[in-house]
Amino acid sequence: MNDPFKQATSNRKVLKANEAAAGRLDAFLTDALSGEFSRSRIKGLIEQGAVSVNGATVFEAKRKVHPGDTFEIALPEPEDPEPKGEVIPIDVLHEDEDLIVLVKPAGLVVHPGAGNWTGTLVNALIHHCGASLSGIGGVRRPGIVHRLDKDTSGVMVVAKNDAAHRHLSDQFADHGRTGPLERAYQAAVWGRPRQLRGTINAPLGRAGDRTKRAVRREESDDAREAITHYEVVERYHERPDGTCLASMVECHLETGRTHQIRVHMAHIGHPLIGDPDYGAAFRTKANLLPEPAKTVVNRFPRQALHAFMLQFEHPSSRETMRFEAPVPADMQELIAALHAHA
Repeated sequence: MNDPFKQATSNRKVLKANEAAAGRLDAFLTDALSGEFSRSRIKGLIEQGAVSVNGATVFEAKRKVHPGDTFEIALPEPEDPEPKGEVIPIDVLHEDEDLIVLVKPAGLVVHPGAGNWTGTLVNALIHHCGASLSGIGGVRRPGIVHRLDKDTSGVMVVAKNDAAHRHLSDQFADHGRTGPLERAYQAAVWGRPRQLRGTINAPLGRAGDRTKRAVRREESDDAREAITHYEVVERYHERPDGTCLASMVECHLETGRTHQIRVHMAHIGHPLIGDPDYGAAFRTKANLLPEPAKTVVNRFPRQALHAFMLQFEHPSSRETMRFEAPVPADMQELIAALHAHA
């Protein structure tokens, strides 16, 4: 729709269709509101009786729009979130009315779920952001657009309103192919890839355990494209034949599948140090390391993976924003120990 008349109050929006208006009501309103709400959100409002056309309440999202129609949308106050806010410290890198950028520590689950209904990042954000959360899908909650595994640390961005959630979600769905989105990780792995720089293009699907992933053939029903670019940036305890016991690899994601880096590095024979799911068979390699590296590696409690850089386009200003976070203390200790006598 071109140049619709708009009028807005805190809980009411009024629009009038111009002479070129046509199409379904939900699609028209989504376009007219310039992406402020998702189409599914608009459809839900219609079905709830929150939309009137020419003074009459309508309930059908597929109702046809006609030139000159006047629409009124009554926006309900955002509902209280099902998860409750909890006082959990957050390392904030940036915050504004649209989003918050933070460093997630290892050990913190992102979203409430089976076995983790409290003590999550979402609980922390509900408390921290408070009334600045204008509602995602009508609920006053943070908009999670990407996740990090519980035991992976690093930079995350979270939306605070519907428009920001939609814009950021589109960027992550596009994987940065047409925009500035970029994600980079540091991973301490066993051994050293034969090629110091390369690309792993191997589809991923579910393994036997519903929480795990494995490389799948492209023709498999659950196979999803997964591409990881990597570069070896440090080598530890290098041998005369050019091999080494461990190395630090920088990974850039072209896609963002569950456990992608962990599965891909294990797939090429170099699982992450400390990875209990994809690197358990390599635990005994720690015995080949001199002290103190042997002790530090044996007690390292998680996969050695840190999302150190995140870049994206801001949903309102369209500015390219880039954030970095140094590796946390536990990985610093691990790296220092691997460096010793390397």
